[in-house]
Amino acid sequence: MIKTRPRLLLLPAIMLAGCSTTPLSDNAGGVALTWDANDIRNTCERRGTLIGSQGSWYNYWFISDRDLTRGALNQLQNQAYELGANKVSLYSPPDFSTSVTLIGNAYYCE
Repeated sequence: MIKTRPRLLLLPAIMLAGCSTTPLSDNAGGVALTWDANDIRNTCERRGTLIGSQGSWYNYWFISDRDLTRGALNQLQNQAYELGANKVSLYSPPDFSTSVTLIGNAYYCE
């Protein structure tokens, strides 16, 4: 019984390790986010569809909705930067109760 006690003490630490959100990459801060894609679709080159998601059934109690949302947005901006895009057109977010998931299209605009 004594040997399992240290393992049980590690369980909360392991669970809390998943309580951080995605940071914004240094260079991804220049990626613009928009809800209105009307001006983008006709004048910009589409680079791909992105999904940013933060939170899960075991850690959403420990992270604020604001931080979950910021982490999901950071994921979108980081992914867009990796695709060489400088704008992301966001879709209305789906309704989740334990996480934040955002979907958007990445574009490169001159």
